[in-house]
Amino acid sequence: MNTPTNAAPSRNFIARFFSWLFSWRIVRRLLIAFVWVATIVVLFYAEENWRGRRAWNAFRQTLEAKGEQLELRAFIPKAVPEEQNFAATPIVKSWFVKKDAAGKPDSWADRYEKAQSSVPVKDTTERRMTDLVAWQKAFEGTGSTNEIQKQDRESRAQAAPAVLQVLNELSALTELRNASSRPIARYPIVWDMENPWGILLPHLSNIKPACRRLQLKASAELAGGDTEHAMDDIRVMLYLADSPKDEAFLVSYLVRIANFQLAVQPVWEGLLEHRWSESQLVQLQNKFQSYEFLGDLKYPLDGERAMGVMTPELIRKKGFGLLLDAGNTADAGGTRQLVEAIGVVIPTGWYYLEQCNLIRMYEMQVANAVDWQKRQVSPALLNANAKFFEGQIPLNAVLKHEFFAKFLLPALSSIPRKTAAAQTSADQAVIACALERYQLAHGKYPETLAALTPDFITQLPHDLVTGDLYKYRLNDDGSFLLYSVGWNEKDDGGTPGRTAFDTKQGDWIWGRTSAPASR
Repeated sequence: MNTPTNAAPSRNFIARFFSWLFSWRIVRRLLIAFVWVATIVVLFYAEENWRGRRAWNAFRQTLEAKGEQLELRAFIPKAVPEEQNFAATPIVKSWFVKKDAAGKPDSWADRYEKAQSSVPVKDTTERRMTDLVAWQKAFEGTGSTNEIQKQDRESRAQAAPAVLQVLNELSALTELRNASSRPIARYPIVWDMENPWGILLPHLSNIKPACRRLQLKASAELAGGDTEHAMDDIRVMLYLADSPKDEAFLVSYLVRIANFQLAVQPVWEGLLEHRWSESQLVQLQNKFQSYEFLGDLKYPLDGERAMGVMTPELIRKKGFGLLLDAGNTADAGGTRQLVEAIGVVIPTGWYYLEQCNLIRMYEMQVANAVDWQKRQVSPALLNANAKFFEGQIPLNAVLKHEFFAKFLLPALSSIPRKTAAAQTSADQAVIACALERYQLAHGKYPETLAALTPDFITQLPHDLVTGDLYKYRLNDDGSFLLYSVGWNEKDDGGTPGRTAFDTKQGDWIWGRTSAPASR
């Protein structure tokens, strides 16, 4: 039987038809799948954006209803008249001038700077008298970095004039002392709201050199019996230390308490050698009694929190490349393009969730560990909070919208400890001044701290760590021991740790004292 001649074309047509049909079905299915996927993606972004924005608005309103401030602009201090501003002086203004290619002369390129490397620095658990003999030799170019010099009263008194001769030549100290009569310190900080990580604080690195020189000067004056000038130098030191008090930066706060600790040293030296008069002791006691470092901590904490909240907002608007700019990271191998691409696909709502979690995790670091009303901190709770954050992994942080909190939040656990150390120094200085006044009136130190009230102190300060009164013991030789139980929350009987404010062992002691001496 012969096959019809039109059979082959007919089969080809049917094959093409079914091929087209099945291809169209695939395309159709693909189109439907694409539409579904696109719809799901749109719905996902819409839902995540709505969820994040809603959560942030509710969270923000709750905080603001409690009086919390989340806008960094609110922390910018108001300008003050130049005639009232300590910072409106030539030397302070020079700190904010960028150095040119040739280099600008440093404010502290003086004989102190050259000599300090020759003065022996020994780590010690207790305060010790300033080594004036070593400083004299360092200024003369005959010092040794390995030898502690004589610390007896006569040797220190003999070295004092040579030390003071050098320090009195420093014009920078004279200018700062004259400017310290102005009531306000408002440094010319440039508040860049588009790049808050780049805000420069050059004054902080200049305050400490001034305080160190004044500390040495006050110690030399005390050794020579010039308590009036020593008092004035301590006053200037405390003024300089407090000058960044109104700044909403944690680093400003930390620099402040570090310089405050420098000012305590000559006060202790004068008490050890019974140099201060009754009127001077009252002045010192009143000044140190005015310090409330724990209460002062909340303002810079809030300022840093506002800066943290601002970070996701800026990155949401300007892209993830800002993270590279903030970290001064080089654009190696197309890193910026990759980072920017990641930022594009992130739902807007996730940035809002990051802001919520950033605040929560910021506050969790000190949650239940700092009692602002009772003026107390808990080392155990702070350490537990710190360990919790150490256990967070990057992937988990991303999934929980805690990326910025994980990588941008400062570690806060050590700050309350430094606060407690500074407040302990202030409180112990207050008590020590009251004890010295009691000694001047009665010829001996009291048996208990309770004997100081109400004639020599209205109310005894309590230990920031325990909430109890500071530990006090009158020694057999007539001297006394004053201490805090320290960060281990354990009374070690006045035995210090390996460092002055050890975090693991020992007590925080005021330092050795001498028995009352006749004047």
